[in-house]
Amino acid sequence: MSYQPDLIQEIDSMDVETLKRAMINRLIYSIGKDPLETSHRDWFLALAQVVRDRMTLRWMETMRGYYLGDVKRVYYLSMEFLIGRTLRNSLLNMGFYDEFIQAIEEMGMDLDSIRIMEEEAGLGNGGLGRLAACFLDSLATLHLPGFGYGIRYEYGMFAQSIENGYQIERPDNWLRYGNPWEFARTEVIYRVQFRGHVAAQHDSQGRLCHQWLDTEDVMAMAFDTPIPGHGGQTVNNLRLWAAKATRDFDLKYFNEGNYIKAVDGKNRSENLSKVLYPDDTTEMGRELRLKQEYFFVSASLQDIMIGFESDGGHPVEDLPNEVAIQLNDTHPSIAIPELMRILLDKHGLDWDKAWDITCRTFSYTNHTLQPEALETWPVKLMEALLPRLLLIIYDINQHFLREVSNRHPGDLDLIRRVSLIDEDGGRRVRMAYLAIVGSHKVNGVAKLHSELMKTTIFRDFAQIFPDRFINITNGVTPRRWLNHSNPALSNLITRAIGPTWVDDLSRLKELTPLADDKTFLKEFLEVKHGNKARLAEMVKRRHGVELDPDAMFDTQIKRIHEYKRQLLNVFHIITRYNRLRANPNLDCPKRCVILGGKAAPGYRVAKLIIKLINDVADTINHDPVVADKLKVWFAPNYNVSRAMELIPAVDLSEQISMAGTEASGTGNMKMTINGALTIGTLDGANIEIREEVGEDNIFIFGKTAAEIQELFQRGYNPWDYYYANAELQQVLDMIGNGYFSMDEPLRFRPLFDELLHNGDRYALLADYQSYIQVQEEVDKLYQTPEEWARKAVLNVARSGYFSSDRTIGEYASQIWNVLPVLPTDDVRLPERWND
Repeated sequence: MSYQPDLIQEIDSMDVETLKRAMINRLIYSIGKDPLETSHRDWFLALAQVVRDRMTLRWMETMRGYYLGDVKRVYYLSMEFLIGRTLRNSLLNMGFYDEFIQAIEEMGMDLDSIRIMEEEAGLGNGGLGRLAACFLDSLATLHLPGFGYGIRYEYGMFAQSIENGYQIERPDNWLRYGNPWEFARTEVIYRVQFRGHVAAQHDSQGRLCHQWLDTEDVMAMAFDTPIPGHGGQTVNNLRLWAAKATRDFDLKYFNEGNYIKAVDGKNRSENLSKVLYPDDTTEMGRELRLKQEYFFVSASLQDIMIGFESDGGHPVEDLPNEVAIQLNDTHPSIAIPELMRILLDKHGLDWDKAWDITCRTFSYTNHTLQPEALETWPVKLMEALLPRLLLIIYDINQHFLREVSNRHPGDLDLIRRVSLIDEDGGRRVRMAYLAIVGSHKVNGVAKLHSELMKTTIFRDFAQIFPDRFINITNGVTPRRWLNHSNPALSNLITRAIGPTWVDDLSRLKELTPLADDKTFLKEFLEVKHGNKARLAEMVKRRHGVELDPDAMFDTQIKRIHEYKRQLLNVFHIITRYNRLRANPNLDCPKRCVILGGKAAPGYRVAKLIIKLINDVADTINHDPVVADKLKVWFAPNYNVSRAMELIPAVDLSEQISMAGTEASGTGNMKMTINGALTIGTLDGANIEIREEVGEDNIFIFGKTAAEIQELFQRGYNPWDYYYANAELQQVLDMIGNGYFSMDEPLRFRPLFDELLHNGDRYALLADYQSYIQVQEEVDKLYQTPEEWARKAVLNVARSGYFSSDRTIGEYASQIWNVLPVLPTDDVRLPERWND
């Protein structure tokens, strides 16, 4: 059948009547529902498929352009892609929004009642996955040939509910109604090997060859999701892998009537893509996690190599000129020995040539400064699951250590420190070290983080490879995090400077003169108040908690972890509570303190912090003495959708991690571009936010990373701070002695002990007084609304640097060496596709 472009024009039409017909047709013929008897979910599925239809044509044109142009491509390997809801974002990015709104309204519906039916894709945990999603958006917006690879988790991390103040985890079955955005590629399926043994023999030329035999195999099947850039001209691809058994059931057991045993192999195989982040506190959880990492890496590399081999007949030596692979943290670093396996065992290359190709193909982004968070795997586990990969890692290590020894003869301590195999306390493979040795570039994600990488955890490697380490500061997509999530502010900005800021965030600097325009400041304050009122109405409707839109919305929303110091925030809340109890007429503005985030299910201290927050909230919110001045609310089940509701309403953004622990942060950027002022330490990207917005437009407190290091080196004693500060002592005693837990007085004693008896490893007590003093400065400024608004507008105006478009542009030029492929109206197909 020949290709007929005129058949496509109806599908691509944005005529309102055509859209209405398309939705009715999808409802009847795809959903199988009578338009007279439908639910909002039925309409969502129909509308989603109509939108997907219009994305698909441009998606195919984009892929065809890459194919015909034989362009170098970027493959972004990540265990997480926290993409959030897709419907409204796609409408805005594709430029369809107004037409679809009109069509929906003429059919007697509204978009809000439909879009809330969309399940949020459970493909990530937090900042790592959200960053990956922002990067996909920017790759497409910048017309860069970029593809994401990950796992199609059937269940997300978990759905969090709060019961009696405790975090309760429930399954996040986000696929229970299907996923209208994806295409199942049943023909794209690859074998992934586990276990077995390795046989070595010499070929006819005397070269040592290896075969990985008698393996337990799992099949990886592809699911594709189109990712549109702003303007909709370039639509890239996110390919996720689902685990499938090599056979559905064992006929022998089936015939014997043992139906459980007959499907046991299928169930064990398909568990690989069942759940995001299995509990790695157990041996079974650790094994599943390693299998997940290799599963998606192996499938992705097989897919990349097939694509490479089918494009233009390039020799395998050209791989780094045609392919760039970015490792998003250590999780996919097993890709380095896997590519070596492919080049050695499948293509028959010698070691030096294979290693050169591998190093020039890979680059690695590090996201953590905490040594305990750097992934390592027991040698015994890897030997059992991935015996061929372990042998290659040994060989990589041998070659690397020989090179180090040649440069630094006799330095055995250096050899021990940089070895890919940690010999202390049980032999383990250091995956971050593997990623560094096997990549041509290693980047941190904020200036401080990148510098600390080179001077602390990776100091030896930075000296061995001085040109390998660079910084690329993170960014966030302005499409979702301002244009989509905050329409009132984005409309105000567009009226002031025009619409082009949406794909060029640096244009926000044109708002700078308006920071002194009283009319604009008044409109800005009205937008913020309106956002706060909408949030307050939602919170009351869903949770029965009353928030006052006239109060300052003081917000800390992020994963619950000790280093992020939600406890320090609680210290301030209790201090403020105590001051108000002592003096109800205290001259300070009203505050609603909002916290939210999930604690890992096995993280006992983090879960206890959530309970403390809720118990403190329960005490304060029911105390009539402070009722008009202070309110505390813990937002349950924090995710992308919750963030989009909360962030536009934030006045004060809490970014209070101990200096030197947060790699970058992206929540700080999202709140800044939405007009919040930041209170924070000089940590992560807070440093660059201060540089951009100006020292007078941010609230900085606490010790620097160097001062923290000095504090611990000279012997930090938290008891000194406890006894020296009466307010701090009162706060800690209230927590430790049961003021907020009268039903169980010692409930929070472990937190007290962790701080005072176990060394306060994140220096909360050392930073407490500085934090309280800066909070007093916050109070004073908030009592002059116009000056607060002026500073908030300057934060928006000077936040253009924190666009993920800038970030991706730096990756493209400094690491990947890829160029944009501009869209074209030429939709011709290769001649072989026509009659």
